[in-house]
Amino acid sequence: MDTGIDVRTDFPPDDEAVSRLHALAFGSESVKVEPWGDRLRRHSVTWAGAFDDDELVGFVHVVGDGGVHGFVLDTVVHPAHQRRGVGRAVVIAAVERARAAGCTWLHVDFEPHLGDFYASCGFEPTAAGLMRLQ
Repeated sequence: MDTGIDVRTDFPPDDEAVSRLHALAFGSESVKVEPWGDRLRRHSVTWAGAFDDDELVGFVHVVGDGGVHGFVLDTVVHPAHQRRGVGRAVVIAAVERARAAGCTWLHVDFEPHLGDFYASCGFEPTAAGLMRLQ
């Protein structure tokens, strides 16, 4: 991985930094600051971030069902840091922390073009369903 990238788990979340990273990664022209800290503390088993110095450049979190299942959500990497192993590093860190927290199964949904990425993180392809509610 790039020199200077530090992967941290369960770090104190900065709502503005996580929101800004999501806006950049998904091509949004504006940043709506979301309550990431509160959301992560209430719902997540773990989260991982990649930092270049003190700038958040990669992020993922795992939400649990209260039992043995965890769900990988919100995997993002800053566009300037993509294709350098940052995404894989944060996913692998989150996988290890979810395992340590007692998750037996870890689920992730992804678009077909991300299949090789998630396979490189250890996921096996499965069929899944999706329904848009709004």
